[in-house]
Amino acid sequence: MKLRKVTAASAVVLALTATATACGSGDKDSGSSGGGDKITIGIKFDQPGLGLKEPDGSYSGFDVDVATYVAKELGYKESDIEWKETPSADRETALERGDVDFIVATYSINDERKKKVDFAGPYLLAHQDLLVRSDEKVTEGEDLNGKKLCSVTGSTSAQNVKNDFAPKAQLQQTGTYSECMDGLVSGAVDALTTDDSILAGYASQEQYKGKVKLAGLKLSNENYGIGVKKGDTEMVDKINTALEKMVADKAWDKAVEDNFGPADYKNEPAPKIGDIVK
Repeated sequence: MKLRKVTAASAVVLALTATATACGSGDKDSGSSGGGDKITIGIKFDQPGLGLKEPDGSYSGFDVDVATYVAKELGYKESDIEWKETPSADRETALERGDVDFIVATYSINDERKKKVDFAGPYLLAHQDLLVRSDEKVTEGEDLNGKKLCSVTGSTSAQNVKNDFAPKAQLQQTGTYSECMDGLVSGAVDALTTDDSILAGYASQEQYKGKVKLAGLKLSNENYGIGVKKGDTEMVDKINTALEKMVADKAWDKAVEDNFGPADYKNEPAPKIGDIVK
């Protein structure tokens, strides 16, 4: 093979090209505290009131509002945010691969998850609860025995109720919470169980207003945190600062009212950073 000599002028052009390429590759710094052109945030796309992709392509929900506020404090405009769907089973992997900068997706903080990712927050204390028809009253124990409880396949919520509160309850599992909601309204099931924040989001939808209500049982404590790649303490610290500001300027309260208000959701006060309720 005959090699061509590189002239001095050509060398300068090559050097400038390489420099430009290197600069262009730094548009997004996913391993630190932000400041690039774009930021990628993981959310749920199918949870009304928390993380929902609307028919027009926009996004709504409490998690979306929290994530947008945090991104703004990190130096990003709303138009700089790239939303990425992160189902529960994919959250740790998405962070490990660097697919997202952080995740705000009903992500309960627990010891097992903390081995793989770091958490900022918590930013919401939720509880496992039941959603029932508005004309019914349900309490723990005997009232649930014999009842048909619905939850999604793979969820532990319905099994927790059966194990801890109502051993004679009948479990029904579906592919989506929407299927459970249809069954609840039609009378095919007696209750839908999962986190009260998720239930409140569904109850706030126009088609369900006045038809369903939360039982208010508080069957567990779910401390929602913002997931960050393991070891990125700078990002955790900056997100925590943003969350504290969101609470202080009442934007947190507004987000709760905007997203859960129609369900008459009895939310807990905004949790203090690092305060994990067992």
